[in-house]
Amino acid sequence: MNAARRTSSADRSVLRKLLDALRGHWPEYLMEAWGLGVFMISAGVAATLLEYPGSPLHAAIGDADLRRFLIAVSMGLTAVAIIYSPWGQQSGAHLNPAVTLIFWRLGKVAPVDAIFYVVAQFIGGMVGVVVVKWVFGDAFTAPPVRCVVTVPGEHGVIAAFVAELLISMGLMLGVLAFSNNARLQRLTGVFAGLLVASYITFEAPVSGMSMNPARSLASAAPSGVWDHLWIYFVAPPLGMLIAAHLYVAVRSRAAVHCAKLDHAPQKRCIHCGYEPTTRSEVADGAAKRPSESFTGEVRP
Repeated sequence: MNAARRTSSADRSVLRKLLDALRGHWPEYLMEAWGLGVFMISAGVAATLLEYPGSPLHAAIGDADLRRFLIAVSMGLTAVAIIYSPWGQQSGAHLNPAVTLIFWRLGKVAPVDAIFYVVAQFIGGMVGVVVVKWVFGDAFTAPPVRCVVTVPGEHGVIAAFVAELLISMGLMLGVLAFSNNARLQRLTGVFAGLLVASYITFEAPVSGMSMNPARSLASAAPSGVWDHLWIYFVAPPLGMLIAAHLYVAVRSRAAVHCAKLDHAPQKRCIHCGYEPTTRSEVADGAAKRPSESFTGEVRP
């Protein structure tokens, strides 16, 4: 009887935490869904305009490498725009379950927030692909675009897995190095965008360049192309986990300040508890410098 009561009490406690997080942090969850949705819409539009055989742009640009480079530039710019947008600055612009889970593993995202972030990212990515499918129809869903699916290239499954692992390591190492450096912090989004563009340009032929389980599932579901989807669910989190452990081994866990890619001083942070200074506090001389405004501790 006592065990049953304790179980029931624990269940109510978990439910209460989930509901409290949803009530207080739903804007950030919505922003994460919006961010990956926008990214997928941009990817779908760029790929359809440049790769669909019936597109005037495809006909005008005969070089496949040049077309891929133009897609890469558009996606890199999209990533930068999302990260530095007001919504990206507030949520932290993870846009990727692997990124969120690694920040949770580092103790910088509360478990309930990690759950809702991951769910929001999967939903947002799916909605983005559905929107492009509705607008472009067969031009987007038929080969060669195929809902911008991520599948291994001609080098095979092992090469795709290793490539996804390595590029995910590179992204997370860079994000941790930039975001936790006072001089480089505001350039984290630029660095991430440059990496996205570079990876699409040079690595996409090997694995399709995902680094993101939600991004890959969003393309696989409507296209029906499930080939080796496990790669994109295993390699990115594993690569980022290795990167996080390497960073902590060199710098220490305390060197990781927060889970945001751009910790803008005018936006609240649900991860470390930072609240922007109000006008009245500025008048009272209570304003803090951005670098002193967050401690790196997860908000209860």
